[in-house]
Amino acid sequence: MADGSPNQLQTQYPRMGGAGMPPARYIGHAKDGWKDAYHFLLTMPLGAFFAVMAGGYIAVNLLFAVIYAVVGGVAGVRPGDLLGAFFFSAETFSTVGFGQAAPHSLAAHIVVTLESFFGFFNLAIATGLLFARISRPTARVMFSDRAVVTTHDGYPTLMFRAANRRRNRIVEAEVTVSLARDGVTLEGQTMRRFENMSTIRARSPVFVLTWQVMHRIDETSPLYGETTESLLARRAEIIVILKGLDETFAQTIHARASYTPEEVVWGARLTDIFSRGTDGRPVIDYTHFHDIEIT
Repeated sequence: MADGSPNQLQTQYPRMGGAGMPPARYIGHAKDGWKDAYHFLLTMPLGAFFAVMAGGYIAVNLLFAVIYAVVGGVAGVRPGDLLGAFFFSAETFSTVGFGQAAPHSLAAHIVVTLESFFGFFNLAIATGLLFARISRPTARVMFSDRAVVTTHDGYPTLMFRAANRRRNRIVEAEVTVSLARDGVTLEGQTMRRFENMSTIRARSPVFVLTWQVMHRIDETSPLYGETTESLLARRAEIIVILKGLDETFAQTIHARASYTPEEVVWGARLTDIFSRGTDGRPVIDYTHFHDIEIT
């Protein structure tokens, strides 16, 4: 759904931050199915990934076990012994070949050849998928649970903070904040609009510890004159995108978060997490990272 496009096919807007609201329901939008299986396997949870790979491994060996049981010709495996044929298939598929069972007919040799050929592709695909999952750079950026609106330099200011949980450096970090909300055109058509919310500091040359992001609510701000009730009425959501170059991986990473109107506390401030120890060294208390104080 792009900026300015009519909301005709979706019954509700998905939360851009990825949580909190039910997913959208699409009408007339065909699924890619197996065409996008690679992306599906890369993005699923790690436990589910191993479960799918194990299930595929068992299914393939079971298929070849049935074929061996039908064609026969495997020494050491009795005719109709599906379990023995399954273990022989697993030994062939993994190229282990213990030698207790071996093909001795033309049909069995042909099936062994086909399974060995298929096993090479399976090993390459499984290795590639696992390497892609492990080597893919991910951001370990934490955002405060809630945003606040407090007075800063004489202006009401929206504030929230982010922290780099890896403790390495994110170089040339950049944050963008947008307000997504419903709007009505002159023709009376409801449209989803995305409005930029400029921040006091949009870039940081090195993001190591924490970053307090601030947006001044003045006459140019999309939040000017808004309240929690008015934002709820227009199904508003504040969308945050943070990206930068991870110094360890030397690749671009990004993190995202979002705040609904209920998660923006007006007349509050973020609890200070910086102090100085008795030895003079700065101390950062992450136990109060998500805490706010009503002013």
